[in-house]
Amino acid sequence: MDFNSSGGGNELHNNQFYQSEENKPLLGEMSAPTPPEGNNNNKLGAGPCKRTLLHCSSGMRYKLLQEGDIQTAAWRQRRPPATWRGAMSYSTIEDLQLLSWDNAPKYCVQLSFPGGTVLLQAANSYLRDQWFHSLQWKKKIYKYRKVLNHPSRWEVVLKEIRALVDMALSSPLQDESIHQAPLQIISTLLAENTNLSSQDHENIIVAIAPLLENNHPPPDLCEFFCKHCRERPRSMVVIEVFTPVVQRILKHNMDFGKCPRLRLFTQEYILALNELNAGMEVVKKFIHSMHGPTGQCPHPRVLPNLVAVCLAAIYSCYEEFINSRDNSPSLKEIRNGCQQQNERKPPLPLRLLRPEPPTPAHDPILVELERNNNTANARRKGPAGGDSEPNLIDCLLVSPAPNALSIQLPAQADRVLGCFALILKMLSDYDDWRPALASLLQPIPFPKEALAHAKFTKELKYVIQRFAEDPRQEVHSCLLSVRSGKDGWFQLYSPGGVACDDDGELFASMVHILMGSCYKTKKFLLSLAENKLGPCMLLALRGNHTMVEILCLMLEYNIIENKDTQLQIISTLESTQVGLRMYEQLCDRQRELKELQRKGGPTRLTLPSKSTDADLARLLSSGSFGNLENLSLAFTNVTSACAEQLIKLPSLKQLNLWSTQFGDAGLRLLSEHLACLQVLNLCETPVTDAGLLSLSSMKSLCSLNMNSTKLTADTYEDLKAKLPNLKEVDVRYTEAW
Repeated sequence: MDFNSSGGGNELHNNQFYQSEENKPLLGEMSAPTPPEGNNNNKLGAGPCKRTLLHCSSGMRYKLLQEGDIQTAAWRQRRPPATWRGAMSYSTIEDLQLLSWDNAPKYCVQLSFPGGTVLLQAANSYLRDQWFHSLQWKKKIYKYRKVLNHPSRWEVVLKEIRALVDMALSSPLQDESIHQAPLQIISTLLAENTNLSSQDHENIIVAIAPLLENNHPPPDLCEFFCKHCRERPRSMVVIEVFTPVVQRILKHNMDFGKCPRLRLFTQEYILALNELNAGMEVVKKFIHSMHGPTGQCPHPRVLPNLVAVCLAAIYSCYEEFINSRDNSPSLKEIRNGCQQQNERKPPLPLRLLRPEPPTPAHDPILVELERNNNTANARRKGPAGGDSEPNLIDCLLVSPAPNALSIQLPAQADRVLGCFALILKMLSDYDDWRPALASLLQPIPFPKEALAHAKFTKELKYVIQRFAEDPRQEVHSCLLSVRSGKDGWFQLYSPGGVACDDDGELFASMVHILMGSCYKTKKFLLSLAENKLGPCMLLALRGNHTMVEILCLMLEYNIIENKDTQLQIISTLESTQVGLRMYEQLCDRQRELKELQRKGGPTRLTLPSKSTDADLARLLSSGSFGNLENLSLAFTNVTSACAEQLIKLPSLKQLNLWSTQFGDAGLRLLSEHLACLQVLNLCETPVTDAGLLSLSSMKSLCSLNMNSTKLTADTYEDLKAKLPNLKEVDVRYTEAW
């Protein structure tokens, strides 16, 4: 603090506290005023002086002062008054006292230091106490830093640590540094004394445990905790002290990227739990404690943090393979400070090979490292110019028999992989966590080596199966790729995919759930016909009901153009009882469709209000509607399910769905089949941007009513740009209005 003498007021300007270095000044450049004549004691007020003992005011809390202005009421020196310029550190303060006077409302703090005292006068008692506690805190924290930076006997050190913790817990100051400063001091102490015994470790951890209840440990302390978890995983400290610390990290941490050692500590803690006698049962109980007993976890950060820990741990298992492939720094190098680029070894691209027939001398680790990567680079280039990004399966460079691939991990890495893969399986068992988990895993955030490792993909198969069994669209839609041109879990676990280890049971399960959730579209069927027609026909030949339905839809929607392929599909359908029955039903529908589309019937049709999907289907099956151009379903109870009937009307140009329950799934189907539709009324329907965007393919639309829908401004602008014939648009009572 800078103390400038300016007349009788002696004001303290731009007073600053310094926390980090003891030699920083508390009282900066000073000049001593001459005491008034006849009053060498510089008393304030008429009444006698009364010193108040330092105790925390009941229930009163203060913010730690870092800087401020305060008036200097009196200055007394033991030597003759003289001008003195210099600096005073906090450690030179010998004593602090609160002073008050019986008949004068003065609020002062007395600072005693070698050579004299100074009185600081505040405007009120609260500000005086705030200055008092802040100065006292600074003084004590410097004392503990000095003692613990130069330890002599560890018995004394442990006693001082306990006293430091008690001081932090009992301080009336409320500030993050009140607890963080002691943790930093202890962290520095441990970093500079690495030869402590295990018992010393435990004593220190137990002593600082109260400070960790509401504070994250600093990075160096996390390293110390990690070391203890690795060396003494069965210590009771792990359960009794580390458990609440890790629970707080998982509940409150917002970004492991800013403090990766918190993530590493959480990872080592979980591995320590896994080393206990009960093993994964203890880990399972810990995960359940993080979720809570109810059906909804009350802490939204727990799942993302657990997934982040699992992903980093699984990545570390394949770190040697990854570094040999892309020459990137390892996690250990990142933690210890990555070495210079010129010190690193030349890159060794990793290529996974199909094993040769086993021989007695054959190495079980079927991984080839090659320095000449011209072949690999050529296979990664896109078909046009070589700039396109390859998909995941191409990057794996696998042979047509992916099941034959083998990667053998060291024993420790294998245990880590098993532990955290099992945690992902546990997370997928919680219904409330499954949507967020599916979203986090949709981009496939695992290294290519992990996806080529049979043990890992077998463990992860349970998680993908849980996604495929969940009826919620937000969950099973994450089986598909995150964007066009990328592979998703659907591709990896389908026959021929790198992770598929069965005859297509999981693939059939995924197709079944996707077909039942608005994916019964030409685009989805086209992708199956182009990439998975063989597996679909094989599973249909074995009587799989979903695949039989897929083949029938391919015929019904004219997905297959090749006549020979159509005949092969028909032969496949006729080879099983379920296939024959569904093919006969398809033939009946085709005959009805021809009758429905035969020229004739009305050109305009209005269904009565309260009509349902079944009523519409019954009506359209009663005769020919090949001339129907205008259909009104306004104020009926039809839903997206009626779209399967609407797409059968070849001449339909105007469709009124005002105030119905027609949604996004129906819009997607209409956009693929009714290319000639010109007028569409969606007023007061539950459609959203997800369905409205599909209308961009209906180039004939000239009138579109989206009044009172969930249309957004961005989607509206997109539709206007992609529908050149659109002339009449109603967007009232929407975000775009």
